[in-house]
Amino acid sequence: MKRSTLFAALAMVSICSTAYAQQKDEVLFAAAQAAQPAVIETLQKLVLMESGSANLAGISRVADFAEARLKALGARTERIKTAESERVMVKGVFTGTGQLTALLIAHMDTVYADGILATEPYRQDGNRLYGPGIADDKGGIAVVLHSLALLNQVGWRDYATITVLFNADEEIGSVSSGETLAALGAVHDVVLSYEPSPAKAMAKVEAVLLGAAGTATATMEVKGRASHAGAAPEQGRNALIELSHQLLATQDIAKDIPGAQLNWTYSQGGLVRNQIPERAHAFADVRLLQPGAAEKLRAALESKIKESKRVPDTEVTVKLDIGRPPYLAGERGLALAKRAQAIYAELDGRKLQFIPSTGGGTDAGFAGSSGKPAVLESLGLAGWGYHAKNEYIEIDSIVPRIYLTSRILQDLAKTPAR
Repeated sequence: MKRSTLFAALAMVSICSTAYAQQKDEVLFAAAQAAQPAVIETLQKLVLMESGSANLAGISRVADFAEARLKALGARTERIKTAESERVMVKGVFTGTGQLTALLIAHMDTVYADGILATEPYRQDGNRLYGPGIADDKGGIAVVLHSLALLNQVGWRDYATITVLFNADEEIGSVSSGETLAALGAVHDVVLSYEPSPAKAMAKVEAVLLGAAGTATATMEVKGRASHAGAAPEQGRNALIELSHQLLATQDIAKDIPGAQLNWTYSQGGLVRNQIPERAHAFADVRLLQPGAAEKLRAALESKIKESKRVPDTEVTVKLDIGRPPYLAGERGLALAKRAQAIYAELDGRKLQFIPSTGGGTDAGFAGSSGKPAVLESLGLAGWGYHAKNEYIEIDSIVPRIYLTSRILQDLAKTPAR
């Protein structure tokens, strides 16, 4: 998820629920407290493995580490090669004696370029641990691994299947892994996703996420006619001028379409200085928060480019390529969030609020796209600075978050999501 989109999401909804509240599990809580040093050690090891989306060797090192830890906990593991890519996902399957089927997801890739640790090293400052990708999403990996370790430690096996999937291309849209995420989500009752939640320094209290945008790319192409820019410019048809005209005409087109957002972010026209450009094109970042918004946006774009033309005899086309589907918790996801809220309340009345939605994308959209599982997002560590400088997590979110995952799985085993 993107850091900038979270600012708008900090207008949170607080929904109180005591339907599932119980007394704190003192054994599990003590185990979570005892595990904190080991979680910090895991975070350090993960951060020191640079794993930007283009760094396949670094992602492979993270995969080796994660797979070894899953095996040590008793999982059957496999590497899944992503479609059209050499990246590999790590899958671990635990088989128990109960009825619950749950999928836990996080991602191994980060947005940072190779060598980032030279300028942004792993370090601690008070309640903060800093490091590239430590919140998004190596903190999520750590929460998954150590929560399952806690449950293993107390001998809990009241589930049919717990599946873990660590993705390798989330930060570049999960284009090659989306089908796998969707297929796995469709065969589980519950999906728990481990993107970070906003730091308490920013949001005052911890939170979970109830909605995230789907993503798409809009492409506009203009075909004109080349000519000599000095000797015969009038014989040309300037594709760059027409593209600029159409970009201005469509820049606010999504404002009248509920659940759609469009921003033109990249354009290119012409090849050399002294030639009227024959071709030009532009790309837009599109976010989709409601069903049907993509179709309405596509139709609006097509209609708008037909309304007016600045450069005669040019041809303008526009297309919309859908990427990651939106994540919408819905009633069943909200019920999961209320369970999480009640479990947090066990910890001395600790607050847990709900973020209604964010413009950032998440793999929870793919995992819940079948409509079968109940899905909840942002169960990772509280932090900030994602995709920016000085990314960090708050150390005092470690114990509550691994307690939360452990307890919510136990709770779901007793009272299934409906």
